[in-house]
Amino acid sequence: MYLAWKLAERGEEVVVFEKKPKIGKQACSGLFSERILEFIPESQKLIQNQISSVLIHFPKRTVKVEFSNPKGEQVPYGAGKFLVMSHFELDNLVANLAENSGAKIILNRNVSRRDLDIFRNGFDRIIGCDGPNSVIRQNLGLPDPNYRLAIQGFVPKSDSSDFVETWPVQQGFIWKIPRGKEIEYGIIAKPKEAKELFEDFLKKNNLQLERIESAVVPQGFSMSSNPKITLCGDAAGLTKPWSGGGVVWGLLAAELFLKSFPDFIKYKNMMEKFFLPKITISRIATKIVYFFGFNIPWILPKSVKIEGDFLF
Repeated sequence: MYLAWKLAERGEEVVVFEKKPKIGKQACSGLFSERILEFIPESQKLIQNQISSVLIHFPKRTVKVEFSNPKGEQVPYGAGKFLVMSHFELDNLVANLAENSGAKIILNRNVSRRDLDIFRNGFDRIIGCDGPNSVIRQNLGLPDPNYRLAIQGFVPKSDSSDFVETWPVQQGFIWKIPRGKEIEYGIIAKPKEAKELFEDFLKKNNLQLERIESAVVPQGFSMSSNPKITLCGDAAGLTKPWSGGGVVWGLLAAELFLKSFPDFIKYKNMMEKFFLPKITISRIATKIVYFFGFNIPWILPKSVKIEGDFLF
């Protein structure tokens, strides 16, 4: 929706094909760094709560991570806080901006591999923003990413605390997010283990959740060398190794796209140069922290301050 909005503003003829009957992602925590306001200033009205730190609860050690601006810079919004929003409402906000700028959105239109042959003749460029099981990625012959499963639910209890809590599990974590009027609990983990781990946690903490949603989260960044077809966001496996979050990274990718458009090869090169080092460092850092946290927890500091944008 963001790409459709910005391309339409430039005067490009943009058509978005959406397989669902309505716009809006349901299964997402909507925990975004303040950078989102740089991309979508209008989203400020959607803020439900503000988060300044996270508590990581290992079995024998709790580490408090406070968020700071990138490299201490004083930027308009920075990354010193995280903002809690409804992803569903954010999607609809940007969809309206896209349509008002001239983009055409077609609902209830699932795209198949057969459609791509038609699209190649009808469109100058094709952008695959079709999620973790991207048909566009499969058509390009790119490898499937690894997948984790995310599950979330809600407790109807007011909580405006300014910190998130997490409990690491193998290749993932359980979380608690105060959303102002309610509390969200969730897990991201291996698909075969997520449900059982989450149910055990809920039982031990005597929690009953409402509005339970789930979604697969891709992990495995890959880009196309096709000069007329490319990928962005989850379709490219562009998610953060620790949290599985991808919204702000997807928006950063969109900006690289807009800078290089219509040269898709230049876009691919810019994406790999920008994101591959960050993904590698994040993976290594996550493995190190998990190893220490579960095996020699006393070596971890009780408090640390970092730029949170590449954590969540």
